Amino acid sequence: MASIESRGDTSGELIAASNVSGTSVYDTVGEKLGTVYDVMLSKVSGRAEYAVISFGGFLGMGERYHPLPWHQLRYDTQVGGYVVDLDRNQLEGAPNYESSDLPAWDDRRRTDIDTYYGTGGGYDTGGLGERPMNV
Repeated sequence: MASIESRGDTSGELIAASNVSGTSVYDTVGEKLGTVYDVMLSKVSGRAEYAVISFGGFLGMGERYHPLPWHQLRYDTQVGGYVVDLDRNQLEGAPNYESSDLPAWDDRRRTDIDTYYGTGGGYDTGGLGERPMNV
């Protein structure tokens, strides 16, 4: 069983939040799109609403952060990361932010993201589902 002392021991359906950061994100053909930089949680429901994907840049310079509705990610044990049904062009066209913009999370930002992806955010619309792949 996973515990604070053994955060890496998350081989079932659960994962420690601290282990989500840094997990690779791939498109459906296996191209790495980026990594999870952070996760945005609802203060009210406690559920994950968005994964903030770190994308682009070189050696940390010019990197952009792309929030994705959490339900669009599926964990695939075969690739050891999350898979999204988006390609690089779709991600490049999505709302994105510089690291200095990340703390300024508000309802307008949420609306921009949900409008781009055609969602109600988080789990509101069901999207691709909440079940992981290949677990």
